[in-house]
Amino acid sequence: MTALHVQFQRSWSWVRTPNRSWLLLIILFVCFIALANPRVYATDEVQYYVYLRSLWFDGDLDFANDYRQFHALNPNSGIDNSLLQPDRIRGETGLYGNVAPIGSAILWTPFFLLADVLVRLSNAFGANIPADGYSWPYIYAICYASAFYGLLGLLLCYRLTRYYASAFATTLATVGLWLATPLVFYMFIQMPFAHANGFLLVSLFLTVWHATRGERNWKTWVVLGLIGGLMVMTREQLGLFLLVPAIEALFSYWNMVRTHVDRWVRLGSLFATHVLFLAVFVLSLAPQFAVYQVLNGSPLPAGEVSGKLNWCSPHMVDTLIDYDPRPSAWCNIGNEARQQPFAHGAFLWSPILAVALIGLVWLWPRDRMLASLLMIAFVAQVYVNGAFGSTWHLTASFGFRRLIECTPIFIVGLALLIEQVPKTMDRRWSMLVVVALIAWNFGLLVNWAVFNPQLREGLVWPDLWLWQLEAPQRLLAEASEILFNRDSLLENPPR
Repeated sequence: MTALHVQFQRSWSWVRTPNRSWLLLIILFVCFIALANPRVYATDEVQYYVYLRSLWFDGDLDFANDYRQFHALNPNSGIDNSLLQPDRIRGETGLYGNVAPIGSAILWTPFFLLADVLVRLSNAFGANIPADGYSWPYIYAICYASAFYGLLGLLLCYRLTRYYASAFATTLATVGLWLATPLVFYMFIQMPFAHANGFLLVSLFLTVWHATRGERNWKTWVVLGLIGGLMVMTREQLGLFLLVPAIEALFSYWNMVRTHVDRWVRLGSLFATHVLFLAVFVLSLAPQFAVYQVLNGSPLPAGEVSGKLNWCSPHMVDTLIDYDPRPSAWCNIGNEARQQPFAHGAFLWSPILAVALIGLVWLWPRDRMLASLLMIAFVAQVYVNGAFGSTWHLTASFGFRRLIECTPIFIVGLALLIEQVPKTMDRRWSMLVVVALIAWNFGLLVNWAVFNPQLREGLVWPDLWLWQLEAPQRLLAEASEILFNRDSLLENPPR
């Protein structure tokens, strides 16, 4: 055994306990948060945020002034061509619409209110910071809140995965799925998107559900109902994760029916807890129903998003690998904008996702129910994305962001796969593969954001290979700007 090998083994023995693994994740988080880009810029970000600003400062849900102000602050963001168009005014209420759900605003509220208190205290001592919801303390508060929630999601994923894998495998899988996927981008670059918040809620839901399997009481079902409601209010499609307890419930009923000991008593008790869960879940959606009522004139969402759905999911396969991005013939889709092949699929942007899914094979012999439910939850998210006929490809987004909330599933899979590496093999090989996948993602990130923005239209082959190889050298040349003057690299820097 070489001296280098011994040193490597000693260095990684440091993360073989949960406390040290958590500390490593926190240290990495602090390093990346120093490079964060906190701002509210694009239309999606603005829609998530204006609930808070308008309710707190204006006392209403009339977003006209909010949209106009964010357009003035970010004139190239496209707000005037989308959010401020006349067809966005609801005929029933005369208010501008907002297709973003309210969950992120709810999660940001403590940080937003703290920022408001600090701004007013600072002004009382002579500072001159506008207490208007547009100034930097408010924006920083909600952006860093999202990053913090993303960190909590990672720590929860670590806890969940440790039931099935060692500390080393779990740590490496958690770091890999964090830094080799779009999650890192939406935690630190486009921070006000809902994905980091949604990732936390899915991680929390699965962790609570898993930790209480076989011993849930009514309090647990209340907690799950509240988390489930907040999940749906953060991103509507996250409601598909409720398939996990729903399918589990069906199997529980079936098993009870087959037994003869206190069958009806046990069935009645279980059914009562499920009714309680559903009641809490529906009640927790009250803020969203209220928002719909005020904005749309009915407690239902507008048709701008749901109207895009084609329930035969013509691009379900393309969501993963778009080898032929024409819609499936059996879906009977008319003319659709042609997409280049191999430009948008999740497995192409983030190959680590495909690697991680393979690991679920080793979960099957240990916990068939969990393996099945996690795969069903993943397929459900792929299905609903494929149903977005006009936006399935997520052009202009970095990576395949709609699968970020499936990160807990991928971390479990990758950790189990790492565990299968023969004990006789050097762990450096596992690390080398994960580091290479992280490097691929960071190459895409800097090319997408700075050097080759044509990637925002999709992966460009074969040019991408050269761009990825050139990225480290170009990154070193721009290091001082990236570290100390990031605004100069933005197409639309903040004023």
